[in-house]
Amino acid sequence: MADLANIVAVGILLGGIYALVSVGLNLIFGVIRIVNFAQGEFVMLGMYGTYAAYTFLRVDPYLALVVVLPGLFLFGAIVQRLILAPLRTEPTMQIFATFGLLMLLENVVLALTRGTAYSVTSVVAQTSIGIGGVQVGLVRLVALAAATGVAVALGLFLKHSMLGRAIRAVAQDRSAARLVGVNVDRIYMLTFGIGAALAGLAGCLLTPIYTLSPQIGTSFILPAFAVVVLGGLGSVLGAYIGGFIVGLTEAFAGYYLDPALKHAVLFAVFIAVLIVRPSGLFGQVGAEEVGLRDQS
Repeated sequence: MADLANIVAVGILLGGIYALVSVGLNLIFGVIRIVNFAQGEFVMLGMYGTYAAYTFLRVDPYLALVVVLPGLFLFGAIVQRLILAPLRTEPTMQIFATFGLLMLLENVVLALTRGTAYSVTSVVAQTSIGIGGVQVGLVRLVALAAATGVAVALGLFLKHSMLGRAIRAVAQDRSAARLVGVNVDRIYMLTFGIGAALAGLAGCLLTPIYTLSPQIGTSFILPAFAVVVLGGLGSVLGAYIGGFIVGLTEAFAGYYLDPALKHAVLFAVFIAVLIVRPSGLFGQVGAEEVGLRDQS
C-alpha cells in the first residue's frame, strides 16, 4: 500500500510538471494552429534565464519570474511576427520553421555554455513535507500548484476578459473574427507571446528540480505533445488533465514494468486514445481541422 501511495504521488507531481509545460503549447495550437516544436526550448531559455538572474542578480529562482516572463513573452511575440507570420499561408513550413528554431536555440545555448551543466539551489528545493506517510519535495508541490493556478487563471481569462474572448473568437473562426473587427495578426502575436511566457514560467519553477543543459528542452517536448493530444487539441482543461494521465502512466510503467519502457507504454496509450477518440479526451471533434479550412 505504501508503494502504491508513493507511485501515485510521483505520478501526480510529474503530471503537474507536464501540465505546466503543456498549457502554453496547447494554447498556441488552439489559436494559431501551429505545432510548436520549439516549446521545449522556450522552457530551456526560461531555465537559463533563471540561472542568469540567480548568478548575476543574486535573486531567488522564483523571483526571477519578474524578468523571465516578460523576456519570454517579448521573444515569443518577435518569433511569431518575424518568422511565423510570413509563413501563415504555409502551415507545413511553419512547422518546419519551429523545428529549425529548436535546433538554432539549442545550438546557440550549447555554443555559449560549451555544454557545461548548471544547477540552481533554493530554500524551497531543500524542503520536503510528509503527506499521508509520503515524503514530497516542496519544489514539486509548488510546480503542481502553479500548474493548477495557471490552468484556472487561463480558463477564466479566456472566458471573461475582452482579450480572452477575442482569442477564443479567433480560435473558433478567424475569418468571422476579422469581420467583427478583431485584429487577428495582433491576437496571433499576443497568443504566441503568452504561450512562450508560460513556457518561461515552467522554466523558472523547474530550474531548482533539474540540472540545466542545452538539450533539456527535448526531454519535455515529447511528453508535452502526448499531453496535448491526449487531453484534446486546444483545450486548457485537457492539457491539465492530460498532464496527470501522462505522469501517472509513466510512474506506473516505470515501477511495475521497466523504467526504460515507460515512454513505450505512454505512447502505446497515446495511440490507443487516438484510435478511439482522435480529438482527444476533452477536445472538440473537428477542431484540429479548423485552422486548415480557414487558411485555404
